[in-house]
Amino acid sequence: MFITALQRQNPALISAAVSLWQQRILRPDSYVIDVDTVEENARCILQAAQQNHLTPYVMSKQFGRNPWLCQRIIDQGFPGAAAVDFKEAQQLIQHGVPLCHAGHLVQIPEGEIAAILAQQPEVLTVFSVEKARSIAEQAKKLGITQPLLLKVYHQGDLLYPGQEGGFPLDEVVAAARQIAQLEHVQVAGVTHFPCLLSHKAGDIPQTTANFATLIEAVTRLRQAGFQIQQINAPSANSCSSLAMLAQLGVTHIEPGHAFTGTFPANVFGTEPERLAMLYITEISHHYQQLSFCYGGGHYRRSHVQYALVFTPNGQVHQTEVIPPEDHSIDYYLGLRGEFPIGSAVVMCFRTQIFVTRSDVAMVCGISQGTPQLAGVFDSQGNKLSHSGGAR
Repeated sequence: MFITALQRQNPALISAAVSLWQQRILRPDSYVIDVDTVEENARCILQAAQQNHLTPYVMSKQFGRNPWLCQRIIDQGFPGAAAVDFKEAQQLIQHGVPLCHAGHLVQIPEGEIAAILAQQPEVLTVFSVEKARSIAEQAKKLGITQPLLLKVYHQGDLLYPGQEGGFPLDEVVAAARQIAQLEHVQVAGVTHFPCLLSHKAGDIPQTTANFATLIEAVTRLRQAGFQIQQINAPSANSCSSLAMLAQLGVTHIEPGHAFTGTFPANVFGTEPERLAMLYITEISHHYQQLSFCYGGGHYRRSHVQYALVFTPNGQVHQTEVIPPEDHSIDYYLGLRGEFPIGSAVVMCFRTQIFVTRSDVAMVCGISQGTPQLAGVFDSQGNKLSHSGGAR
């Protein structure tokens, strides 16, 4: 999806990844992240957010729930992270990453509430009065009052399968009034997902029907007397969309793909954020005049189209990628044409590393022309013992 944009925006990342490959430092099925460029992107996003009076929480699932990289981003001036589920929250907490938001998209299990409350997150999202009551009970034990966001939805909204839930728009005021009767929690705001989407690759994202629902919920809650401080509008949050969101009343955003430049609007490499991540693997074998490279990092919504193949004679070939069908395991990815076994393969596509089984290599110094491997992690953000060693 992004291979041409990567060649335009960050050819040094390609060179660094292939060099590490040639040194036998990287294994097949590895994402390589240019840490310098991620930090540069983070500063760009933070500046745009500050100019538009938006608070940005860091979303880390796209780059593998990696606490090391998450902290490098936060060090640029971000307040902390948003965790998409309780396992991500646990990973970030264990490594001392400030946790600002949890419970959205995935509710906090009953047994995890106390541990997450102990981190004093700015907000927790709830889908039901029952979950708010459970949080209130644990907050009472800690002697705190926990601000809550209400996840809302309305008929006709876009709800991805496996992500359904929340308060129906027509019931949100009544639910908020029930929650207001509880001690040790308070209704602080609302959220939804996805609030922005690009209609096609290369387009600046536009608001969805979900966003209209979000704003209508705010209006109804304020009319009912609730002091709504946070209007959280995640999805496709990047430099080019922040001014529009601020003008429409949003207060909080949760950029994720913007840190690595892998969002649809950047398919032509024209956005302020530069591509900072690629996928490298190796030709395994041939079958029916196709080459097959090791998989493990495919994401079914990746829109991967092309790969660069680096053959032992020093040539570089661009070829079509044939991903497996969605119901199949990505043991291999197909490539159009026959290339020498053992050749390095570079791709660049939209991913969610936390649902893959890939290695994640953090490389510093690419912008100075002195790439150095900072560490290799698994897809859940745990450092691997082979980090920095030859395979």
